[in-house]
Formats: sequence, C-alpha cells, structure tokens
Amino acid sequence: MKGLVIDGWTEWLLVGGAALCVGLGKAGFSGLGLIAVFIMAELFGKASVGILLPMLIVADVSVYPTFRNHGSWGPVWRLLPPALVGMTLGFFILDWLPESYAKPVIGSMILLMVLLQLGRKWNEEIFSRLAHSTGFGLGAGVFAGFATMVANAAGPVFQLYLLSKKVPKMELIGIGARFFLLINLLKLPVMGGLSFTTAETLLLNLKLVPLILTGIFFGKRLLKLISQRVFEWMVVGFAIIAGFRLILVS
Repeated sequence: MKGLVIDGWTEWLLVGGAALCVGLGKAGFSGLGLIAVFIMAELFGKASVGILLPMLIVADVSVYPTFRNHGSWGPVWRLLPPALVGMTLGFFILDWLPESYAKPVIGSMILLMVLLQLGRKWNEEIFSRLAHSTGFGLGAGVFAGFATMVANAAGPVFQLYLLSKKVPKMELIGIGARFFLLINLLKLPVMGGLSFTTAETLLLNLKLVPLILTGIFFGKRLLKLISQRVFEWMVVGFAIIAGFRLILVS
C-alpha cells in the first residue's frame, strides 16, 4: 500500500474496524479505542497520528452533546496545563522518535496507571491520599498530553486517573468528552503543520464517518447495560491489553 491507497477488502475491513473502535472508544470504552491506534499505525505508519485525529474529532463532536449533562469543565481546566506540557514534549519528539520507542513508552505509561488503579483496590486509604495529591494529577496530565500527541493513546490514562478519584462512569465520560474535544481541536493545526493531516487524509476520514457514528450508537447502549464495577474492570482489562500490545509491537 502506497500512501493512502488501500489495497483489497482486508485493508478496507481493517480501516472500517478502526473507525468502529473510535466510536466505541469515545462512547466510554477507551481501551477499544486503542485498537484503532494499532490498526492505523500498521497501515499508515507514523502518519497514522494525523490520519486518525479527524476521526477522533468527529467522534468527540458527536459524543459531547449526549454527555454534556454529566461532569463539568472544572476537572478539564485543572488537567489542561500539565496536558499542554505533555503535548509540547510530544510535539518536539514526534518527528524524530522511532515508532519502536514511542509505543513501549506509551504502553509503559498505561501499565503504570493500571498498577496505580489496582493499588487503590489493595489499599483504599493510602491510594486515596495519593490520588488527591497535586503531584499525581500533574503526572497524569503530562502523561495524557504526551500520549495523545505521540499516538492518540491517552484515553486509558485519562480514564484510569478519573477512576482513581472514584468518578462515576457517566460523569467520567462527560469529563472525557470535554477534555478530548478541546485537546484534539488544539492538535489539529499541529498535525496539519507536520503534514500528517492533509486534504487526502480528510477525504478518507469522510468516508469513515458512518462507521464512527455506528460505533458511538452501539457503545452508548452497551454502556447503560454495564454496572460501575464491571465498567471499572473493563477499563483496567482493556488498558492492560493495550499497554502490553504497545510494548511488544515493534
């Protein structure tokens, strides 16, 4: 496959599956959203970061009205400054960091957040103090900013951070919808400047919009059927799989 020329039904099915996963991820299952990261990276290499970004923005814009009554902008403004620091760091290394290094770094970040989340289950009191500390919030924000700039892979980090603070699932999705809508819009001109998002990639994105919306449709209904406890463990499970996948894929 050269550039954006997709050869055969297999590759179209993979791209379509990535679009569905984007919708499901934005509806609350961020670990599934990372599957889209894997697929697009496999097909398009480093340029996948910019190709995937408009798909994420379409999903953000579609999801936000549904969850605007859940959560608030307060946590977003608190996380934004450290996230911008992480995004700035990601911007400077994105152009030269080999993909074989970037993926293990992001995977390690996700697994670290999983360990912290499991630590909350082990010792609620100690972890509660850690989760509410300024340093923990700053670290999570920087991790999220770096991961989203380098590989559009901040969803599990963001969700695990909010879960550590016992944010209910619907409020978590509402805060996430606000945060990523803002962050992804800020990233768009950067990706255009790096020539990762172009008129050609936007045409491909347009073809995938129906599948993104289909993923959101089914994701929102599935979310209502899952309890808070099951939801938390699903986030942890998806994050573990995604983290190891990022580390092991060269």
